[in-house]
Amino acid sequence: MRIAYLGPEGSFCGAAAVELTRGRDVTLAPSLSVQTALDAARTGDADAALVPIENSVEGSVSVTLDELANGKRLVIIDEVVIPVRFSLLVRPGTRAEDVTRIATHPHAQAQVRHWLAEHFPNASVMPAMSTAAAAEALTDPDAPIDAAVSQPIAGDIYGLEALASDIQDNDDATTRFVLVRLPGEIPAPTGADKTTLSLYMRQDEPGALLAILTEFAVRGVNMTRIESRPTKKALGDYFFSVDVEGHVADARVSEALMGLHRICLDVRFLGSYPRHDGKQPVLRPGVTDTDFAEASKWLDQLKGSSQ
Repeated sequence: MRIAYLGPEGSFCGAAAVELTRGRDVTLAPSLSVQTALDAARTGDADAALVPIENSVEGSVSVTLDELANGKRLVIIDEVVIPVRFSLLVRPGTRAEDVTRIATHPHAQAQVRHWLAEHFPNASVMPAMSTAAAAEALTDPDAPIDAAVSQPIAGDIYGLEALASDIQDNDDATTRFVLVRLPGEIPAPTGADKTTLSLYMRQDEPGALLAILTEFAVRGVNMTRIESRPTKKALGDYFFSVDVEGHVADARVSEALMGLHRICLDVRFLGSYPRHDGKQPVLRPGVTDTDFAEASKWLDQLKGSSQ
């Protein structure tokens, strides 16, 4: 199995790929961007792609949400969450007073903002495609940067020194990554699953979001994430990206999807897959598969008695 991931070597995504595929026979192929990794899965250059989707500090990765919501459909089949640790990496011999330009990914910058403001208030921060790409750039002596905020292991890979370690503002920060592939067999339900959707309103009107939320609420489907993203068609035109507890094979989730199909312009199913933490949902009375089956049986009996 060949898995494309947001590289280069030494990226957090690469570390997540190693963690997720530990013990499996896979080939990991670094990609320049989230889009190129997903395109590899779409074209068949890779069997799957691993990309970041959410950070506990900075929120969702918008490029991933948008890429999954558009173009040739991909579905999530697994997820992994890893802790986030940052170091300030420099070329050997670089002193703190020599650092005036620092490169990193924007999400990483947001997670070390206070540390940088305290220790390098006058330094300019330049965006990079990934934290590892920032570190790799330092191997070029002519690169217009003096340091990189990156994963510590990138220092070993690219022969850099850590001018400072554990510089993250929040020691509990984590990043969630998802493994996606072309639609096929859905992973079997485990009882601790998650389903991801992109929901498009039929029209922008009062109560449109409430109607969507109601489809989940009345069936006892708990949402773990919801956010709006622009459709890129017109100003003020948005779709909703959501994660919910449960599997499409669960009666409460499948009935919610049918309800959404009736009221939404489009429902893009982005997969049902095992939760990384194995946490099972707490279901209120009346929303288990048994409850739905008994209700269906009752209705069939009611229809038969009225004939």
